[in-house]
This record gives sequence, C-alpha cells and structure tokens, in this order.
Amino acid sequence: MSKKGILLVNLGSPKSTEVEDVKEYLDEFLMDPRVIDYRWFFRSLLVRGIILRTRPPKSAAAYKTVWTDEGSPLIVITEKIQKKLQKQVDVPVEIGMRYAEPSIKTGIQKLADQGVTEIVLFPLYPQYAMSTTETVVMKAEEVRERFFPEVKINYVQPFYNRDIYIECLADSIREKLPTNFDALQFSYHGVPERHLYKTDPTKTCNLNDCCSRESNPSHSFCYRHQCFKTTELVIGKLNIPKEKAVVSFQSRLGNDKWIEPYTDETLENLPKKGVKNLAVVCPAFVSDCLETLEEISVEGREEFLHAGGEQFHYIPCLNDEDRWIDVVKILCAEELENFYLV
Repeated sequence: MSKKGILLVNLGSPKSTEVEDVKEYLDEFLMDPRVIDYRWFFRSLLVRGIILRTRPPKSAAAYKTVWTDEGSPLIVITEKIQKKLQKQVDVPVEIGMRYAEPSIKTGIQKLADQGVTEIVLFPLYPQYAMSTTETVVMKAEEVRERFFPEVKINYVQPFYNRDIYIECLADSIREKLPTNFDALQFSYHGVPERHLYKTDPTKTCNLNDCCSRESNPSHSFCYRHQCFKTTELVIGKLNIPKEKAVVSFQSRLGNDKWIEPYTDETLENLPKKGVKNLAVVCPAFVSDCLETLEEISVEGREEFLHAGGEQFHYIPCLNDEDRWIDVVKILCAEELENFYLV
C-alpha cells in the first residue's frame, strides 16, 4: 500500500558564512543553466573565471549581517514551517533545498526511509520562473529517476493568484503596514528578460503589452505577469489606490537586460516624486533571506534615505506565520488528493 509524504523545497543557503562555504554555494547556484542560461563554457568562464574570484568575500560579509545563532535565516524559517506543518498533517513532512544541504535528494531519502512512495513536492515560490519553480521540478525529476524510480511526485503549482494565498499575504501586510505611508513598494526578484521567452511554450509572450491583458496563453509561464497580478490582487484586498502601489525588480546580476523597473533605481527616484514615507514588501519570497534582510531592509533602506526619503518600513515575509502554514496545508492537501485521481 502506498504511503504519502510532503517535501517543502526552498532555494538553499551556504552552510556557514565562511568564504569557502559561500563560494561552494555560489558555484552550485550560478552554474545552474536555468539561473545563468549560457552555454556551459561561457557560463563557467563567467562564474568560475570572474564571479567566484571576487564575489564570495563580499557575499560572505553580507551573509554575516543576517546570520542568526541558529544559522541561515532561510533554512531556519523553512525548518519552522516544516515543524508547524507536521503538527497539522498525518503524513511525514521533510524539507529540501535546490542548492546545498539539505538537498532535494536528502529530503526524498528521508521520506523514502519512512516508507513514502508518493510525495507532494512544494516549491516555495509563489510565481513561476525558470530559475525557481522550473529548476526545482527538473532537479527533483532527475533525482527521482536516478535514485528513486519507484517514487511518484506531484507538484504544488504556482499560487501567485490563489485567493487563499492573496488573502493570507494581504492580511500579513495589513498588520505591519504603517498608518501613514506615501507608497507601498512590491519588490520582486528580477530575471533576465530572455527567461520570459524561454519559459513560454506558447510563444505568445510580448513584454510590450501582454502582461497587462486579462488573459494570454503565456500567463501560466510568465513571471513578470504573475508578479504584477499578485500586486494587483493584494492591493485590491487592501483597498490601496493603484497610484500608491509600486512594482519593481531587484537582485539583477551582470549586464544583461533584466525585467524593469529596477528596485534600486526606483528607491532612488521615489523621494523625487514626493514619496517620503515608504513601505516595502517582497512577495517573490515566502521566507526572509539575504535578498530581503540585507538587500532590501539594509541596502534598500540606505538608498531610499540617502535619496531624500524620511521613513522606510520593511514588511517581513510570511515566514512561519500560522495563517501561512494553513495555506501550505491546503495547497499540499489538494495534491495529496490528486494521487487518488490518477
């Protein structure tokens, strides 16, 4: 008789803030062809010939500013989600990371050791992107085929527009939003523009206008559209005027054309437009990590205040809030039920 289990998958983190550990993590992360989608030779030349020669010490210093006594914030938070979810479900729950440990293979192995043969794998990314959801699914399938051919995996689909998620996110933001604010900025992780076209099997993606259409075949695969849709739905729940909501994209790497507008440039320009009291949320992430705690809450704050802003409010991710655990439980339960429909 089959036994079911849940695997929660997040991005991953270096095992420590030591430069060599950070270098090892960055090598695995940036050499993923769905993150930097150059041919292997040119990717290796860029990553191992240039980036890994200069970036690890800087990244290690940044990680030290957010590291806790328990370890990496992203890992610690994901573990808290796992423990809370485990108390609410009657199937085993484990975690895995796309990069570094505990790996996806480690997570599946832990479930297999408990007799699990049907796994609901939950990529903890609201929106679909080649460098997030897609790479998790591809890695999990590679691991399953090579090491666990008897295991079946169902995947929780991107939930960027699911009402239970939007309601959860809006409630969380509402509780943390300052009484008086000039704008609420939604800062999403950026991706190169070409990724949008590469992940679109319908070949109908057009950055000029399709993201704003009510429907388009590419929307199921378009990260940019999904980010704007999440924003639209959340501000609707919050009853915030559209003119007070700002969408931007952070964390760009290299000189390629990434989706715009850029977060750093937006933070510098908002005070010139009269925005002095700013709140910022990062809905591409469900768990606080380097990109939110350091890049936005620290660097972003400095950029905004230096440009003439007066008050900067970073709104934390959902992390292990009970309402978010409820959403995770519901989304996983749907896929657990789908095993019966096969």
